[in-house]
Amino acid sequence: MLKLCSRSLLCLALLTALAEAPAQAADSVEARPAEWAQPVGKHYNLYQMSPTLFRSSLPDGAALPLLSELRIGTVINFLPESDQRWLSTPGIEQVQLPYRTNHVDDSDILSALRAVQAGEAKGPVLMHCKHGSDRTGLVAAMYRVIVQGWSKEDALSEMTEGGFGDSHHFKDGVRYMMQADVDKLREALANGDCSTSVFALCSLGSWVNSTTTAHHMDAQVLTPAR
Repeated sequence: MLKLCSRSLLCLALLTALAEAPAQAADSVEARPAEWAQPVGKHYNLYQMSPTLFRSSLPDGAALPLLSELRIGTVINFLPESDQRWLSTPGIEQVQLPYRTNHVDDSDILSALRAVQAGEAKGPVLMHCKHGSDRTGLVAAMYRVIVQGWSKEDALSEMTEGGFGDSHHFKDGVRYMMQADVDKLREALANGDCSTSVFALCSLGSWVNSTTTAHHMDAQVLTPAR
């Protein structure tokens, strides 16, 4: 082929393009949108989403120097197992909010987002689950949409194509996101509501507690002093 193309500028251009194609393809694969979470080191599936928010898989004792370097002040755990077995550093607040993506509710997302915001008010936050993909990925995507104002499409692209784990882990999170009412969630977060529905268990529990307290106070007022 080289001999046949030696007298042709067109063939030379074709050969040059073919030689450069693999390098260009590699560059396109490696390219990562600047607004996506950026990798921090090679361990723990650790990424930085913002100056004050990080996401990862389950850390261990070996991660403590890195957490100190990142000045993490709050660790939010979405697993049913506590972080106390590996995290005993004074000054790092532990928040445990276990949930499952196949049973996720608006109240789970609101609790997680509220915990993130409360932690960010005091310093950098790390949130994690076991692999740092599905549970952490869903909260991260909802943070993008509800708090940072991203579109669902952009947040889903980062969640499923950002290199955080196998794509089959995200099906439940994608299903929840597609039906989530962003306006209601944002309003509930701003108002301090535990859910977007007054019929949610947490809402009913709050109503029962407030009613009981009100009746108790009324009884005290009506009881004559002795």
